[in-house]
Amino acid sequence: MEHEKQPYIRGYNMSSFGSFNGMFIYPQDPSRIEEMITIVRDEVLVDLPDTQAFVQRSSLLNFGFDGGRSINVDLQGNDLSVLSAIATEGMGIINEVLPGAQVRPIPGLAIAEPELQLIPDDRRITAAGLDRAALANIVRAVTSGAYVGEYFDGNDRMDMILRGPVWDSPEELASTPIATPLAGIQTIGELAEIKRTVGPTQLRRVNGQRTITLSVRPPEEMTVQEALEQLRDVVGPRIKEIMPPGVSIQYRGTADRLEAALSTMTANLAVATLVLFLILAAMFRSLWDALLVLLSMPLAIAGGILALRVMNLITSQAMDLLTTIGFVILLGLVVNNAILLIMQTRTGQRNGLERSDAVAQAVRIRARPIYMSTLTSIFGMLPLMLIPGVGSQIYRGLATVIVGGMIVSAIFTLILMPSVLRLPRVRLPGFVRRSDLRGVTADA
Repeated sequence: MEHEKQPYIRGYNMSSFGSFNGMFIYPQDPSRIEEMITIVRDEVLVDLPDTQAFVQRSSLLNFGFDGGRSINVDLQGNDLSVLSAIATEGMGIINEVLPGAQVRPIPGLAIAEPELQLIPDDRRITAAGLDRAALANIVRAVTSGAYVGEYFDGNDRMDMILRGPVWDSPEELASTPIATPLAGIQTIGELAEIKRTVGPTQLRRVNGQRTITLSVRPPEEMTVQEALEQLRDVVGPRIKEIMPPGVSIQYRGTADRLEAALSTMTANLAVATLVLFLILAAMFRSLWDALLVLLSMPLAIAGGILALRVMNLITSQAMDLLTTIGFVILLGLVVNNAILLIMQTRTGQRNGLERSDAVAQAVRIRARPIYMSTLTSIFGMLPLMLIPGVGSQIYRGLATVIVGGMIVSAIFTLILMPSVLRLPRVRLPGFVRRSDLRGVTADA
C-alpha cells in the first residue's frame, strides 16, 4: 500500500465466512493483474499453517470464487475419514493430470471441529416402540428444530418449527426426557449413546449421502469440456483404483450444467430454425425459397467457430453466455443477405426475365447494399474484438463470432446463392405460386 514495489495496489478488502476467508486485491494498473496474481500466490499466501490458498482473477460476469468454470467431483460414502484420505490423493492426481488447475476441497479436509455423535441402541428403541427415523426426528427437534407443517394466515405462509428445551452440555442433552409409545418416559441417553468426537468444518450431503467435493477450476487455456473429459477419462479411473467398496464418484457443478446447457441450446436452436423457416415460407409463398435462405446459416456458424479458433490461438476465449448469444445474433444478420437476393431474383422473373438474367440483375442491384450492411456490422464489432482493456473479455467472444460469421457469409453469399438460384426451381407441396393462379374459361 506504500507503493514501495511494483505493481502498486490501489486497494483491498477482506471478508470471513467461518473457516473460509476471502481477500480481494485491486491493482492500480489493471493491465498488470497477472503479475499481481503471481506475487500473491508465490510470495504472500505461502507457508500459512493449516491453510490452503487459492488465487485467481475475478470475473465481471460471474459471482463466486470459481468464475463459473468449476467442475465438482463428488466422492460419496459412509466413512468420512476414508473419503478424506481419497480426496487428498485425488487432489494430487488432478494436479498431475491438469497442471495449473485449482482444486479446492469442500468441506476442508481437516477433521478438527468438535462433534457429538448419537449412536442408537436398536434394542432399546425397538422395545420403546420407536425406530431410528423417529429418534432422529426427536434429536432434530431438541437441537436445531424439526419442521412440522405450514401455517397460512390468508396472506402469508409461515413454517412451523418444533424445538425442545435448550441444553448447554452433552449431559443435559442425554437427560432430555421424551415420551415413547411402549416404555413411557425415556431419556435420549437411555436410547442412544452420545459420543464426543471431532469432524469436518461442515456436513455435506448430496442426494442423501455423505460427500466430499473437489471443486476443480481448469486452467485458463483449457475449456471446461476438455477438462471434464480429462477428469472422466484419466482422473476418474485412477481414483477408482484407490477407492474401497461403498465409495462412488460423481460429477456436478459446471460439468452437468454444461451438458444441460448444450442440450437446451441445441433444442432452442432447432425450434428457432423451424419458426424462421415457416415465417420465410409464408413470406415467399414457397418452401423452396425458404430453404434457400437457410443455406446461409451453416456457413455463418462455420465462420463464427473458425474465428473463435483463431482467437484462441492469440488469447483464451471461453464459450460463455454472451458468445452463445453472438451466434443467435449472427443467424439473424446473415439471412438478410439471402432474402435480398431471392426477393430481387423473383421480382425479376415476375417481370419477364429469364432465370439467369434475373439472378445476374439481383447480384448487380443487391451487391452494394449487402456489402454495406456487412461491412457496417464487421467494423462496428472490430473495436470490441481487437482493443484490449479492462472488461474487454465480456464482449470479445460475441464480437468475434459476429465478425467471423459475417466475413464468411459475405464471401460465399454472392457465390453460393446465385449458383443455387440458377438451378431449376423445385416444386414442394403445400404452397402454390401466385403465377400459377390463372383464370380458366368455363362453358355455360
